Amino acid sequence: MEVMALPAVSPTPGEVFAVIRDHRTVTRAEIGRITGLSRTAVTARVTALESLGLVIEQDQAASTGGRPAAQLTFNVDAGVVFAAAIGRSRTQLALCSLAGDILASSEVDQEPGMGPDELMPDLVKRLDALLDDSGRRGTRIFGVGLSLPGTVDQQSGASLDSPNMGGWDGVPLAPYFRGLTDAPVLMDNDANVIALAERRGGLGEFDDMLVVKASTGLGAGLIMGGRLQRGAVQAAGEFGHSKTAAAAGVPCRCGDTGCLEAIAGGWALVRDLQRDGHPVGHLRDVVTLAHSGDAEARRMIRESGRHIGEVLAAAVNLLNPAALVVAGDMVGAYDVFVAGMRETLYGNATALATRTLQIMPAIHRERSSMVGCAITALDHVLSPGAVDAALGNALL
Repeated sequence: MEVMALPAVSPTPGEVFAVIRDHRTVTRAEIGRITGLSRTAVTARVTALESLGLVIEQDQAASTGGRPAAQLTFNVDAGVVFAAAIGRSRTQLALCSLAGDILASSEVDQEPGMGPDELMPDLVKRLDALLDDSGRRGTRIFGVGLSLPGTVDQQSGASLDSPNMGGWDGVPLAPYFRGLTDAPVLMDNDANVIALAERRGGLGEFDDMLVVKASTGLGAGLIMGGRLQRGAVQAAGEFGHSKTAAAAGVPCRCGDTGCLEAIAGGWALVRDLQRDGHPVGHLRDVVTLAHSGDAEARRMIRESGRHIGEVLAAAVNLLNPAALVVAGDMVGAYDVFVAGMRETLYGNATALATRTLQIMPAIHRERSSMVGCAITALDHVLSPGAVDAALGNALL
């Protein structure tokens, strides 16, 4: 019996947009070569994308002869996305273009222990104010990107297990935004969004990357084989509550004892310095002390790096990343912190696993979380499926 080959599915407008978004600037002829579409089909899809404002024609490109080819450009100003990186003691807010560039931003220092009903209404008001700060009032809002410390359930849009954010687990956050926008609300773990930001921000050469967020708490984002890895229950990278002999018997804020965070997390450094009479309230204050030459602050940051490096050595052996990226507030004292990390990481990991390992600070530095939240939203709202849905699923 002869089996008939099914016809190839023709690329949709959303898939054509993905080409334009990836290249930023491209001609119709180049789209045709990449997608295999005819000139007429390319024009029809581009016309549909122009109707959404996502694509515009730019100045004509140089040509080797005949009529110059018009260039199509991803219109990054067709709308905006909100970003909110929520932490235990600080939240970073931003309004971003469709390219993920920050147009306006603000920070909110909050009392630890605030629940969503106490914090979220204020954050939404502050996000709304960013529209005025950026001069983008009236611009289409495509989406909202959120991050939280701990494990996140992306389906329900709620924290699944965050031992450091009491009262947040199981509470959907999208409803808080309905007075501001009905755009999709996308959510992920704080270290995961930083990993996305770093991968897109210039570290795309590394398909295997371990991104460590060292801040009030500790976490990691894993890029393996070029893809973000979340694990079976979204809990990949939660190394802050790994047990370590150096913390034996030391109480952790999660309610257990012996966790790495209990001796190396930013909150632990603040705790110990406060006991010694230092007027610090956050890891950022500890970093400032270190920069002022305070020997105790510098020692504690280096010791934090040593403890973290000892635990991460096992991860380096297991995963063999090409790059280890340091992000979070500790990046402000990168040299001191990494000096300690290198001691134990290279001392405990195998020579083969570390032979070509590159350790570096986050490209986006203190903005990594905000950029990552924006990317989390953009990857959803500008996906081929979302663009096709906006066009009424019309396959031209």
